[in-house]
Amino acid sequence: MASVLKTTHHGACPHDCPDTCSMVFEVENGKLISVKGNAEHPMTRGGLCVKLKDYEKRHYHPDRLLHPLRRTGPKGSGQFEQISWDEALDEITTRWKAIIDEYGPQAIIPYSYLGHQGLVHGLNGGDAFFNKMGATVCERTFCGEGSCTAWLLTVGPTAGLDPESYVHSKFIVIWGCNSVSTNLHHWHIVKDAQKRGAKVVVIDPYRSRTAKEADWHIAPKPGTDGALAMAMMHTIIEEGLQDQDYVDNYTVGFAELAERVKTRTPEWAEKITGIPAEEIRVFAREYATTQPAAIRLGVALERNFGGGQAIRAVTCLPALTGAWRHVGGGATQFPVWEHPYKFDVISRPDLIPEGTRVINAIQIGRALNGEMNLDVPIKSMMCWNANPVTQAAETDKIVEGLMREDLFMVSAEHFLSDTASYADIVLPAAMGAEMEDMILSWGHLYLTYNEKCAEAPGEALPNNEIFRRLAAKMGYEEDNFKWSDSECLENYVDWDSPACEGIDLEYMRQHGFARLKVGTPDDRAPHRAGNFPTPTGKCHFRVEGATNFVAPPFRQMYEGFQPGEPIDSLPDYVPSRETPESNPTLASEYPLNIISPKSHGFLNSCYANIDDKIKGQGEQFVMINAADADMRNIQSGDKVRVFNQRGAFEGLAQITDDVSPGIVVATLGYWRQLNKGTVNCVSSAEFVDMGHAPTFTDNLVQVSLAS
Repeated sequence: MASVLKTTHHGACPHDCPDTCSMVFEVENGKLISVKGNAEHPMTRGGLCVKLKDYEKRHYHPDRLLHPLRRTGPKGSGQFEQISWDEALDEITTRWKAIIDEYGPQAIIPYSYLGHQGLVHGLNGGDAFFNKMGATVCERTFCGEGSCTAWLLTVGPTAGLDPESYVHSKFIVIWGCNSVSTNLHHWHIVKDAQKRGAKVVVIDPYRSRTAKEADWHIAPKPGTDGALAMAMMHTIIEEGLQDQDYVDNYTVGFAELAERVKTRTPEWAEKITGIPAEEIRVFAREYATTQPAAIRLGVALERNFGGGQAIRAVTCLPALTGAWRHVGGGATQFPVWEHPYKFDVISRPDLIPEGTRVINAIQIGRALNGEMNLDVPIKSMMCWNANPVTQAAETDKIVEGLMREDLFMVSAEHFLSDTASYADIVLPAAMGAEMEDMILSWGHLYLTYNEKCAEAPGEALPNNEIFRRLAAKMGYEEDNFKWSDSECLENYVDWDSPACEGIDLEYMRQHGFARLKVGTPDDRAPHRAGNFPTPTGKCHFRVEGATNFVAPPFRQMYEGFQPGEPIDSLPDYVPSRETPESNPTLASEYPLNIISPKSHGFLNSCYANIDDKIKGQGEQFVMINAADADMRNIQSGDKVRVFNQRGAFEGLAQITDDVSPGIVVATLGYWRQLNKGTVNCVSSAEFVDMGHAPTFTDNLVQVSLAS
């Protein structure tokens, strides 16, 4: 009888989620057999979300890609033949060298995002390779990049309020974040605070799962959060509720801000937001006078044209009221700013040839279709850790571009995704337990280690090994391309930084996670006396001479060809592009605002091809208010078509008062192969006002019964 060897190992959730859970892998004879949350981790607390609780099943799903494939049928047909790794790598590098010889390296574009959040195998893992090649730089701004620009302008690269410190907060505002579905482990801390007497306010245009558990749900019209924040500041200043000592000592531009908000009254905001003026006043008073007050900024806050300015306004509130003085007071955007990652070493921007162009990932459809009038056309694209056919805007344009016979497409994937189905060569990629990494966290202050403890099925390889082999074939000799994954981790983290005191890679291997040395949840108040990482050391209500930019990690650490448009010196409300108020002509044809939040049962488009996850999430649906449904003769459960000038998708109608009249909600992540279109078919690829963030909630649509 064969012996059974069971072992446990440290794991880390690799998905695009702020929680970055510490996990425990159980392995039997080299195969992953179970996954659970690490009970010792103060945020994970032994629990995993509905996506991850049976993570091992995804590793061994029958549809998992096991071997390199070459396309044999029409693009998108899913017709492929198995080939060897040598054949695949030879064909890729031969084709790339030919393209470079004929068109130059900028005819090739990399395309990735946070389908894996590892330092080694994640967002920036292919940067050095493509920067060495001289390929077009891909600016990757799916989520949070406008928020980053606004935050950095206002308070600098601070982690801000520790998510664990919310247990000490007395007034908590969850602004544009459905924590129950997308930040579950922080929500447990919020609930702990609520049990201790904290008031929890959720600001969201529809009644999300999180809003239903709040003490107070405030529902502004989509894209009007900036008006609400400006009216809050008006009330706070008009009624003398600001912390004048904090303002005088630790902020810049109060006089100018006070002058601007004089006309941003609650009555003015009521007409824009739909929130009664008196409710705005009560909210502002309670926020200003109940300390410690905490704000969790969600990425949804940025997803309309005025999103950057809205986040600037919200980010000003804690300094205006002196909330930063307190443990449990202030605001949380991305704690990643205080993580000691060495992005220059990971990405090697020094290898980028001067003058290399930049193309944004959200607008890839326009680039592939020739709408950008590029000097050098895109002739090849490699996609990994991303699925733009469901996750990027203007989906139909992307599909049209990927159908081009003269486009050589390479995809590294776990499954034959919507995007991979259009590839010429598909490479099987390893999953979580099959590779060593440390997983970046943008939602807490812990480093999280992931041990390679299971063998990848078939011939699947980790992303970094794929790039090592491609680099060897291309003749690239830099040390980066020869480092093992362990050597990468030694070089990618600044282990000598004060934040890593007492922590090294060996410590991580032993313990699985480590809290950075940046104060504890019970004593951290980093801006009690200012000390903001800005040029003045103060919070900037006013920023003179600022121009629009995308934070470098989202553009391969490249500083060339930043957007550069001038930015208003003060925060303000900026209207959306597509609303009945801002665009009545368009609204006459497409009268409904659509919101497209993340799905509860999927992680972006991950898991949306797995039967039990689809069953838990439900078929693609469209939430609609009864008033709008009655007008269109729609009954609950009817198949409806949602459409505008950009495209269409179908889903089952859910008639509910969780959405207000004039708004419909359909969640992201569903696969196009399994549905008639998906929600990003109707999304615009226009940018918001900062950081080239996407306008996923700045879109007008019409809804009708499906034919």
